[in-house]
Amino acid sequence: MASTISTPRGISQSGRLGSLDSPQSWPSVVPFNEPEIDNISNTDEGAELLSVSWNQDYGCIAVGTTSGFRIYNCDPFKETFRRDLQGGGFGIVEMLFRCNILALVGGGSHPQYPPNKVMIWDDHQSRCIGEFVFRSEVRAVKLRRDLIVVVLEHKIYVYNFTDLKLLHQIETVANPRGLCCLSYDPNTSVLACSGLRRGEVRVEHFGLKVTKFISAHDSNIACATLTVDGLLLATASTKGTLIRIFNTLDGTRLQEVRRGLDRADIYSIALSQNVQWLAVSSDKGTVHVFSLRVRVAGDDASNHNATPTMAHSPQMTHQNSSSSLDALMPQNTGTNTSSSLSFMRGVLPKYFSSEWSFAQFHLPETTRYKTAFGAQNTVMVISMDGSFYRCSFDPVNGGQMVQREFIRFLNSDIQRPKPMP
Repeated sequence: MASTISTPRGISQSGRLGSLDSPQSWPSVVPFNEPEIDNISNTDEGAELLSVSWNQDYGCIAVGTTSGFRIYNCDPFKETFRRDLQGGGFGIVEMLFRCNILALVGGGSHPQYPPNKVMIWDDHQSRCIGEFVFRSEVRAVKLRRDLIVVVLEHKIYVYNFTDLKLLHQIETVANPRGLCCLSYDPNTSVLACSGLRRGEVRVEHFGLKVTKFISAHDSNIACATLTVDGLLLATASTKGTLIRIFNTLDGTRLQEVRRGLDRADIYSIALSQNVQWLAVSSDKGTVHVFSLRVRVAGDDASNHNATPTMAHSPQMTHQNSSSSLDALMPQNTGTNTSSSLSFMRGVLPKYFSSEWSFAQFHLPETTRYKTAFGAQNTVMVISMDGSFYRCSFDPVNGGQMVQREFIRFLNSDIQRPKPMP
């Protein structure tokens, strides 16, 4: 399923791509700062939400609507940029960190562009610097500073950002959700996606030229995420009861946590930057936060200032879910509810051996949610009804999280944040 690439120098077929531009004319990278006042209308009437997504450092969200796109800063939460257009909507808006380069795909009943086309847009120059046209609908786009990844239902294309040269083509099982995740550390280059078998994840270590296949679940993969360095992978299946964490270098399962006993549609999985916490959102209307036990060998278990990088090939220390949990849970750091049942292991059903959530936040079950970790033990939630939540959890005792902020960002109905304790 070859793609057609259009650049400022013309159109060339996949496999023989033209250069994007000379280095002297490569688009400048400018951060989104203050709002573009001329592009902010006085009313939001008629604009409907088509997509929401985090940028790579979870500091911004990109929103696609039926009449354009918008960029919001998360801390403090405010709109920083928008384009309101008459032509149509955007089903995918993908940021490149916090700069002016965006990947855009049309969406909605009146798309701005066909849904089989990816536009690489430089808003500083107000022009398209490259476009990709495919024979089927684009399911997702992921960006790194060096790569553009386009996800179709049965195939993934990986391009070099500088000249749009096609680097890799990856075949996948049917992937209507556009499942794909990238590492964003400049020292590593890791991609995780669906494999060719049910429940299988394919991990590409581009820098190491290594491909690893992980049999993660018995059911199809529904959601996955990588740590910033790509060393750890968290996955959930369409069953939606268990979330598993793997070492991407050797495929070892490091930990297993349980969202619940009933089937659920997992909307998002998030890992904190220090790899101490994992958050999951689903159609059950509850965001669950789990305590992770993955540690870097030689590190103090209480010191997690940075994720490990594969450049140093660290060894991960872990205990699997069949081991005694009592020795793994430090005192006064919060324990999962399964630890008190460890003496009955081998007698109780398997689900009693899984670790349950440490903290929870309840939401209406009427829409889809995506989660991310913020500063100071906070979790951010964005929803497809145009809402933003910020809540905090007690890192010692866990339990019910406390709502600190709620914003209806689509119509700018902002409630003042509650002071942190």
